[in-house]
Amino acid sequence: VDVLSLPRVDGGVDADGNPLGEGDSQQREEFRKRAVPMMFAEIRESMKNFRVSFDVWFHENSLYEDGEVERAIADLRERGDIYEKDGATWFASTNHGDDKDRVIVKSDGNYAYFAADIAYYRNKRHRESNPADVAIYMLGADHHGYIGRMMAMCAAFGDEPGRNMQILIGQLVNVMKDGKPVRMSKRAGNVVTIDDLVEAVGVDAARYSLARTDYNTPVDIDLDLLASHTNENPVYYVQYAHARACNVDRNAADAGITHEGADLALLDTEADGEVLAALAQWPALLSLAGDLRAPHRVAHYLEDLAATYHKWYNVERVVPMALTDPEERQDDAAREALRIAKNPEPARAAARLKLNDAVRIVIAAGLDLLGVEAPERM
Repeated sequence: VDVLSLPRVDGGVDADGNPLGEGDSQQREEFRKRAVPMMFAEIRESMKNFRVSFDVWFHENSLYEDGEVERAIADLRERGDIYEKDGATWFASTNHGDDKDRVIVKSDGNYAYFAADIAYYRNKRHRESNPADVAIYMLGADHHGYIGRMMAMCAAFGDEPGRNMQILIGQLVNVMKDGKPVRMSKRAGNVVTIDDLVEAVGVDAARYSLARTDYNTPVDIDLDLLASHTNENPVYYVQYAHARACNVDRNAADAGITHEGADLALLDTEADGEVLAALAQWPALLSLAGDLRAPHRVAHYLEDLAATYHKWYNVERVVPMALTDPEERQDDAAREALRIAKNPEPARAAARLKLNDAVRIVIAAGLDLLGVEAPERM
């Protein structure tokens, strides 16, 4: 995974396009040299705190400094997809399904931004160390028009669009507080950062809230809900199911119950069957989520599994209540009722403990894939 940094800085002109003096240009370059490392240090720390790691941190200006842009254009020229017109250099993207050709070097000699996109894709696919077999792009909804030119670029290099390049279109994130949307404006400096979100609700809730929504759908983050310890909070609900399963394991160990040699044929109640059916969906669901780049499917599955497990927990028992509740141990009548209704014989208890462990393992694996912790106690 790469993270692409800042665009190339041209120190020769100011924001209005007026030429800068030599001193101004040098001052700007000195500022860039000092500021960029500081900014990247902050970004790296934020990503670390959010449990995100990148294999490569890629600086876009290196594409120009190392001649990658020129080599990419030369490569496409050799393939017959570059031509000159009106003093500009064009990429013949219509040869590969785009709706119009694209300028990559403007008539004033400056590169169009798309030139760097071309060079970056070529670098990503053909770099000497760990080349990418699939380049996955996440673009904002306002960049939907880039899909055609990007796919054409992929095809022009002899790759297969859809296989070697996949483009996902993400939507905006809406932050809610006290039932009202938090108004944000980049121009006014009113923004909510990842650091702010983590500080408000914790890293688990922050990651889960972003992962559980389809990237094609706007994300609504309710800060009050995510900070609550209630069943309405989806990450709390799933984590609590894992903690509950761990507690069952501990109680079973204290009671001397193990699932060694468990006969799973004894899982024959309706509630048992519902848990088994939910667990059986996991392998196919996981494969589909990966193929579709859809982590929200994992989150929704975990929520459904947690609901099924909580229901099963309230109906069936692994460890008899008489062995875990001091008050029940003192009440002979209650103990007898539990023996009849809630006291599984050892073989059935072992089977249920095995089922309990399966739920615990799957929930822990699913949360781990989402970068969310699976607490053993809550």
